[in-house]
Amino acid sequence: MLAALTLAACNKPNEQMNNCENDTWDKVFPLSEKVNHQKVSFETQYGFTLVGDLYTPKANEQSQITNHQYAAVAVSGPFGATKEQSSGLYAMKMAERGFVALAFDPSFTGESSGEPRRTASPDINTEDFMAAVDYLSKLPEVDAERIGIIGICGWGGIALNAAAADTRIKATVASTMYDMTRVSGNGYFDSADNESARYEARQALAAQRLSDPQAMAGGVIDPLPDDVPQFVKDYYDYYKTSRGYHARSGNSNDGWRVIGTQAYSNSRFLYYINEIRSAVLIMHGENAHSRYFCEAAYHYMVDGKAEGYKTVVAPNPCPENKELLIIPGASHCDLYDGGYTEPAGKGEPKNMIPWDKLAEFFEKNLK
Repeated sequence: MLAALTLAACNKPNEQMNNCENDTWDKVFPLSEKVNHQKVSFETQYGFTLVGDLYTPKANEQSQITNHQYAAVAVSGPFGATKEQSSGLYAMKMAERGFVALAFDPSFTGESSGEPRRTASPDINTEDFMAAVDYLSKLPEVDAERIGIIGICGWGGIALNAAAADTRIKATVASTMYDMTRVSGNGYFDSADNESARYEARQALAAQRLSDPQAMAGGVIDPLPDDVPQFVKDYYDYYKTSRGYHARSGNSNDGWRVIGTQAYSNSRFLYYINEIRSAVLIMHGENAHSRYFCEAAYHYMVDGKAEGYKTVVAPNPCPENKELLIIPGASHCDLYDGGYTEPAGKGEPKNMIPWDKLAEFFEKNLK
């Protein structure tokens, strides 16, 4: 089957890309014996080249085939991470369960093109998902009418935005989601949701553009102070230990350009999600600091209103295929890879991600 797939040449940005040509295994998780793996690349409508990992079920595995074609899933996230981390694991697990699955690096990130690095754009990132659907739709092994997407963390909100915009997406999973536009414009827990705070932030960003547009900020704190909130410790446990560290995950490790995500603070992703007619599963951890994002998004999508959203819109025309799933005992980062026992990166996986549930959701809705 893989012989029929086209492996385009990798477009090298100024990022670490040691394994682009030889396709050696460089993920933070082991390769499953149940799947085949191939590195691929494809173009977006903005002219960027995205690099991805394509996972397919081996021929002797049970697969969801209609007329010899597979249902397919495109995966990205978390925000700032790369395909060698959580998104690749999700894609591989879906391939184990009979789907063609693509994990890809977004524009400006990892092995994908885009300059300057450490940059994000609501429009470009939404297009990244739609370009992945373009790529999957053209594969001879894929049924173009049976394609879904998975967005993790900040890419959960992007996935919902893509599903609202692109009717080819027949099923969407948003896992441990952030609404990056909401947190960028309002602060955590809407602590800066007022005109004065936003005006002050806009002034600072405007000044930054002239003083030093390449200045960096954010990233995962290292070394980790003792008095940080638990969710910051959780990020450290994933991104800074052998559990999830990867050299190309620069946005997660050493931060973003200060003005690199400016457009997110003045945008809102979820305005039209109440009009998504296709199936949506929003999955979050019970103990996640970010749980308020998923619950608000679900209720806004289904009911047309939710706390934290000023606009009230019409209820969803297809509420019966929308689902909110809260995973008992799970934190935000537990849904990156299933969670680990202490010490981070050295214990045994908790397996808190309901992989079979995700497969059942896609099997049901990608018929």
